[in-house]
Amino acid sequence: MINLYLNGASGRMGAAVKSIISETNDFNLLDKDLSEEHDCIIDFSRPDSCINLILERKNKKILTPLIIGTTGFNEQQLGVIEEAAKLSPILLSFNMSQGISNLKKGIKKIIQDLNSSTICTINDYHHVNKVDAPSGTAIELKNFIEEKDKNKFIESIEIKSFREGDFFGIHEVDFKSNENHLTLKHKALSRLIFADGALRAAKKIINKNPGLYNLESI
Repeated sequence: MINLYLNGASGRMGAAVKSIISETNDFNLLDKDLSEEHDCIIDFSRPDSCINLILERKNKKILTPLIIGTTGFNEQQLGVIEEAAKLSPILLSFNMSQGISNLKKGIKKIIQDLNSSTICTINDYHHVNKVDAPSGTAIELKNFIEEKDKNKFIESIEIKSFREGDFFGIHEVDFKSNENHLTLKHKALSRLIFADGALRAAKKIINKNPGLYNLESI
């Protein structure tokens, strides 16, 4: 059984994580201050809270693996995370769902087959209360596309963000050339898919060496 520390337990994602834990014997949510008793930490909070958690780990000399699902970090905060990952394994993913991993596989295949100039658009839909725009997932997808476009057929990548309704998250990726117009789409129907992804990752990261990981690398 894996002893977990959950940062952001009172939030919506925290509730989703606790809901899954209540139905499994694989995890034990220790309701106590952060200590070496915890096998893994999951963070679904806000950027400042996550950074405070990382600094607390450092002050207490705790090297417990950390999974970060929080979004909206600035460059300085990302630097703090990168430094912390030199001492312990940290997984940083702005979307923990398996669906986004599958979406990336489709994107990679499309990019590999490009043979002419193409314009890419990422449409990012979330509920009205989501703080950051564009979403961390949209930024992650943009970075992924740039990384995979080895032949530089993609002229531009534009992110369009929409905050309306009560969407858990919809991401559409458009590739448009003179010959084709392709669209890939992922729609989250429940927050549970993100919580489930984080818990699956927790099982894998506890045996990893120090470093900064994403879902694909574990």
